[in-house]
Amino acid sequence: MDKLHRTRLLYGDAAVEKMHSATVMVVGCGAVGSFAIEALARVGIGNLILIDFDKIEESNINRQLFALESTCGLPKVDVAAARIHDINPDINVVALNMFFDKTTVLDMSPCFVIDAIDTLESKVALYKWCIARNIRFISSMGAARKTDISQIKIAKISKTTVCPLAAKIRKIVRTENLPDFDAVYSTELPNENVLPNRTFGSVVTVTGVFGLYAANYAIQHIINQ
Repeated sequence: MDKLHRTRLLYGDAAVEKMHSATVMVVGCGAVGSFAIEALARVGIGNLILIDFDKIEESNINRQLFALESTCGLPKVDVAAARIHDINPDINVVALNMFFDKTTVLDMSPCFVIDAIDTLESKVALYKWCIARNIRFISSMGAARKTDISQIKIAKISKTTVCPLAAKIRKIVRTENLPDFDAVYSTELPNENVLPNRTFGSVVTVTGVFGLYAANYAIQHIINQ
């Protein structure tokens, strides 16, 4: 019995083969991205492109799958790649330790992209990169300062509400006349506790659900193509 036996029972052989042939790029390997990557690896996505410039810190342990006592100080993409290969050695992983912005040049053509970036400018740069190449994507809005997973939803960015990050992105999308796209967001009012350096509280149950929502969206897109 192979490691994808239960997945085959649910989706069928044709869908599993589609996922095996697919290439998904995840930009941001932190709180949201780590859970998305984990799901994609375990469901049998055959090719993963991972992008992140950061190293794991002790403060990441409360909410990031790749953050362990043993991995602190290591590049997130390297830890992610090692974990993926421990889950399934047959998955082809391209791990890029880099910061994604408007100057980024990538000669790659994934069939789907998950945006799990924290930085507003980088998120917009990734949208434009995907739109220019006609690549479908989903973007994670603000998962920090939230505790209620029942208020997490997926909608077009133009239809999002409450989330402060989504409001900023909606304005940019309108101003720059970008196409509408799907986003994971929460309708929960953000917690008011914010440090002067703009550090936010966050919890793994919420960031994890954001990542799993994004991964499930990507999986459904690939199966239904």
